[in-house]
Amino acid sequence: MSTDKPAEQSRPEKPKTSPGRRKFLSGMAGAAGCGCLMALGVGVYSHQASALAALALRPPGALPEAEFLAACTRCGLCVRDCPPGILKLAAPGDPVPTGTPYFTARTGPCEMCPDIPCIRNCPTGALDPKLEDINEARMGLAVLIDQETCIAFLGLRCEICHNVCPVSAEKTTADGQVERIKAITLEKRHNPRSDKHAMLLPTVHSDLCTGCGLCEKACILAESAIRVLPPALAQGRIGEHYLKGWEEKEKHGGSLIGPQQEFEVRGLEGRAYGDTRVYDGPPPRLDDLADPPDPEFFNGPAPGSEP
Repeated sequence: MSTDKPAEQSRPEKPKTSPGRRKFLSGMAGAAGCGCLMALGVGVYSHQASALAALALRPPGALPEAEFLAACTRCGLCVRDCPPGILKLAAPGDPVPTGTPYFTARTGPCEMCPDIPCIRNCPTGALDPKLEDINEARMGLAVLIDQETCIAFLGLRCEICHNVCPVSAEKTTADGQVERIKAITLEKRHNPRSDKHAMLLPTVHSDLCTGCGLCEKACILAESAIRVLPPALAQGRIGEHYLKGWEEKEKHGGSLIGPQQEFEVRGLEGRAYGDTRVYDGPPPRLDDLADPPDPEFFNGPAPGSEP
């Protein structure tokens, strides 16, 4: 019996990879990885920049945000031609898309230039050229967001936001008088803390406020109790299917639903239908009233009557 070991089978040699090819492949893998990271970063940044930050306000006449971003070429002419110099172009890392104009009310409010030079020099219409009256601008809406620290709500005298407000308009009061009121008025309320001096509480009228930010800038608190926010954040929007009955009644000269069936309400017997007023003492009977309320006030005109 032979004790010789079987001859080892020959194995093919592994192909040698050239250093140049290895370097090329590793470089391609690194480039692909960098590309993926850059794409991810751009995607995240674009998603973050798609919404306007809460405290960043667009110049007067700016189109709705999506339309504004589509029309604005980031030319900077509105910033260059802003006389007070409050407009600035967003830099990388700012809370708005890079290169677009904005201002911050607390540090630099709009000075309400009557000739609106920022709009006049916009070449693309991103700032609406149809806006001719600065008082019609809607850059944002002032909101009293903190009543707990507002000096007026503490029962102390402070009228600074009312005094600096530059916007006013004529309005008809409930008693038919025409008076000129500001976008921020002071409403008198009883002061329960001292029981002596009235509280003068600031109230913002959204139909007049331009969002200039002068009130926020002037607030004497370390952190302003009144803030100017983009309209989409500061104000709700009623659905188009909602109708305000009192407005429709006024437009059409009477109630649109006609007379209503009157049912007595427990505890309100003897009163006119719909009369839920609170009296200091026992409520007077309907028959005892010297000037009983007109039923049409609650029910609308009778069928066939002239408006």
